Amino acid sequence: MRTLTTTEALADFCAEARKGPYVTIDTEFLRERTYYAKLCLVQLAIAGDGEAVLMDPLADGLSMEPLYELFRDTSVVKVFHAARQDLEIFFVEGKVFPEPLFDTQVAAMVCGFGEQVGYETLVRKIAKAQLDKTSRFTDWSRRPLSDAQKNYALADVTHLRVIYEFLAEKLEENGRSKWLVEELSALTDSETYIVRPDEAWRRVKTRTNSGKFMAHVRELARFREGYAQSNNVPRSRVFKDDALLELASTKPKNPGDLGRSRLLLREARKGAIADGILSAVKTAGEIKPEDYPKVESTGQKMQVDPALADLLRVLLKAKSESAGVAQKLIATAAELDRIAAGLRDVRALNGWRAEVFGDDALRLCEGELGLAAKAGRVEVIRL
Repeated sequence: MRTLTTTEALADFCAEARKGPYVTIDTEFLRERTYYAKLCLVQLAIAGDGEAVLMDPLADGLSMEPLYELFRDTSVVKVFHAARQDLEIFFVEGKVFPEPLFDTQVAAMVCGFGEQVGYETLVRKIAKAQLDKTSRFTDWSRRPLSDAQKNYALADVTHLRVIYEFLAEKLEENGRSKWLVEELSALTDSETYIVRPDEAWRRVKTRTNSGKFMAHVRELARFREGYAQSNNVPRSRVFKDDALLELASTKPKNPGDLGRSRLLLREARKGAIADGILSAVKTAGEIKPEDYPKVESTGQKMQVDPALADLLRVLLKAKSESAGVAQKLIATAAELDRIAAGLRDVRALNGWRAEVFGDDALRLCEGELGLAAKAGRVEVIRL
């Protein structure tokens, strides 16, 4: 179990990895006490039966640039499982995305292994092996790492080679490689990982769309996000959503008002956080009605035909089973409701989804297609 702790050792390994068609990659990190993930370990395995190593990003003097050079080498496929958090770490730290990318979780969904299938399941079904998960929740920032931790970490990239080769071959056989490329495009879009304080209010769930109330939500969420990013602390450590909504409702004007809050953390009732809250409330109170946040229309305002929505759900199930693709990968319940309401700006009506489901969904809405039960299955009938 070799651990790379110098830039030179990492560069030598990456040079060897670039001779193969692919390399498998995984990370271990901590995020419970920080806004940005703290990268603690990177696991890498060369194609086939090549060497698998651990890379210690916490080692003094180690530069990750050789790894980033490997990421930029488009002749080598970079294979991950459930890559989103890994990619966010590399984007934040190195402003780089692995290219080309292969995500075995997404590929497995396209190949009919179910929705958001876990790595352990794929190891069992494809690699015919079992994983020891006892080290899953250990502190990866502590040194030295135990042999159990190292074995656990390496298993996340060694079995991944078998899984990748199986899924890549299956995608070629069923002609769905382009589907995967389409799905992964969002993962290598920098906008996926950029959280702007000005837009943070859109993620706060509220029960009212009152313009004045939402103005307070926006300013409080803006302050919280900016503070969390600047101080690298989780936004919940600044104040949680329920406290944010309470503040937007009570509109505190001074420290005494903050002291009467039921939900605000004690640490947030003084110092920089308290000052930021009072400033945000003051700013929100000075906003003119014409400048209040514009809340997008919700599903409740759509004129959804419930019977048509139910038919679309049946069609989706039939199409999913026929194509061997997870239902939620094709369309969500909210997307079906939008289609039933006559809206057409829906992901399920574009790209490969249109081929599998979307085109027939529109035909069903137009009365050009029917559904029938036959021999325990749902059949699609052209009318």
